[in-house]
Amino acid sequence: MKKKYRIKKYSEIDAVYKKRIVKNDSYFAVYQSEDLQAKNFRYAMSIGTKYGNAVQRNLVKRRIRMIVSELQDQFIINKLFLIVIRPKARQLEYKDIKSKLITLFEKSKLMENKHEKTL
Repeated sequence: MKKKYRIKKYSEIDAVYKKRIVKNDSYFAVYQSEDLQAKNFRYAMSIGTKYGNAVQRNLVKRRIRMIVSELQDQFIINKLFLIVIRPKARQLEYKDIKSKLITLFEKSKLMENKHEKTL
């Protein structure tokens, strides 16, 4: 995933968090915001130490980065979002993580619905 898709500044992450536009389940929470001048979507991830050791946390972050990169063509251009990974997500496998995140992205209206465009 290229740097242009990442939110790195704490102030930007905090701004997305403070907007409080959130969709969540027991595994993940997705906070979102808009940046009207943006040329592409940007995202960040947050994971606590209660999730597990560094190896486990890095593994789930790599998996989520892969999921986001697979879906990058479907995200709406001017959206900023923060994915909060909860400790309960440790019991999920890759395909379950992907399905849960896609569901949250669709509920959050972060993704364009490809089926509506063809109709």
